[in-house]
Amino acid sequence: MSHDDGRVSAVPASAVREPARTVDPPLDLRCYLVTSGTGRRTVEVAAAAAAAGAGVVQVRAKDATAAELLELTCAVAESVHAARPATRVLVDDRADVAFAARALGAEVHGVHLGQDDLPVAAARTLLGPDALIGLTTGTLDLVRAAETLRGQIDYLGAGPFRPTPTKDSGRDPLGTAGYRTLVAATSLPVVAIGGVTPDDVPALAATGVSGVALVRAIMDAADPGFVVRGVLAGFG
Repeated sequence: MSHDDGRVSAVPASAVREPARTVDPPLDLRCYLVTSGTGRRTVEVAAAAAAAGAGVVQVRAKDATAAELLELTCAVAESVHAARPATRVLVDDRADVAFAARALGAEVHGVHLGQDDLPVAAARTLLGPDALIGLTTGTLDLVRAAETLRGQIDYLGAGPFRPTPTKDSGRDPLGTAGYRTLVAATSLPVVAIGGVTPDDVPALAATGVSGVALVRAIMDAADPGFVVRGVLAGFG
């Protein structure tokens, strides 16, 4: 596994077991962290963001192997749960890794799927009815198609807000006007992603989105908690 800034905790060697489940608080999408990196700093920033009130932490490591992603996911889930049990931990793309982490007893709540990942119905069958499943969109056609999956998915990611070096989706930037159109087309919560900064939050919140997803603005911050609190304040 790549350890860019220190080792993360290894996957527990204990026997596979079902995680204990309690009644979860309402899903809070206002400040949604998407991680980068695979080392100790990734785990620490995730915990700091959760402690400051981030409602979701998505573990994303596009170049990691399945084993590396599982190790990272378990480490992030442990640190986030210790910092703030109400924060949900999701895995980017890999429903199989989310399933494996949950089977190991990690506090992992589901998966965020892209358009080319495992179909929503298959992910739901794998992860069960209590899992959270998000789906990437970003065009009116994709949002309308996702609306037919109500009951299978819990929220939509929509972007990019502006061009970003983190991910090239091939879709045109939405800007604030684009989000108003997408929000009006679905009953599902919409999370804005793609080059979002804390300064953008009040304008995006006014479009009706339920939250904003940030990568670099939190991961690269000297004080991640300060950024998270600013994002939450932007939603009023």
